[in-house]
Amino acid sequence: MKIATFNINGVKARIGALTDWLNESQPDVAVLQEIKSVDEAFPREHFEDLGYRVETHGQKGFNGVAIFSKLPLEDVTRGLPGDESDEQARWIEATVMGDTPVRVCGLYLPNGNPAPGPKYDYKLAWMERLKARAEALLAEEQPALMCGDYNIIPQAEDAKRPEAWTEDALYRMESRESYRRILNLGFTEAFRATTHGDGHYSFWDYQAGAWDRNDGIRIDHFLLTPQCADLLNSCWIEAEVRGRERPSDHVPVWVDLAA
Repeated sequence: MKIATFNINGVKARIGALTDWLNESQPDVAVLQEIKSVDEAFPREHFEDLGYRVETHGQKGFNGVAIFSKLPLEDVTRGLPGDESDEQARWIEATVMGDTPVRVCGLYLPNGNPAPGPKYDYKLAWMERLKARAEALLAEEQPALMCGDYNIIPQAEDAKRPEAWTEDALYRMESRESYRRILNLGFTEAFRATTHGDGHYSFWDYQAGAWDRNDGIRIDHFLLTPQCADLLNSCWIEAEVRGRERPSDHVPVWVDLAA
């Protein structure tokens, strides 16, 4: 089972690029962030015609997450538990029915800037809710993963210029500590389980020639429960997608599971 997470940065703006990528790379499951579309307006039939089951949790103009799957999906749920007043569309999960069922949770974690401030407070509170959901996933003792745009730079090697991000919400110590508390519950971060060293990024800003200078950061992650980590064959970043026409500022990150 090959699963890719991809912050597409607007499904309507990049429908051509997304279609080309799906046709070329053929993920079994694609977990998308920043679809920037309400559910009713999402071009569902277009992607169903490509062979995917489509589940979305959308919001007008902002945020929004989706799961595309060539395999059957069961028990689809939307919204991160813990705050019924939260109207931001940032969480979707479903069980992908492969040879081994895998619970796939797609997330778009708040950016949090400017920090400190209300947006940063929301980010940290959201991460506390994420930790609670992560604990519940672990308690089920089943293959499960949480993937998406975490808006977290875990450590210095995950940025070309870490010193430039010191006071940014993506790299502030409180953010990294919150992320580490989730990881340390017993999750495996798939990319770092298979690849070491610096120079590996999943996001390059549109400004100042960041892509040409490889001035990137790694903020798109897969966190796997122990039962899912046992199925992990490989994890990689499809960086070349960033150099295509009308690209997202993110690129796909993949896991290959024996499932």
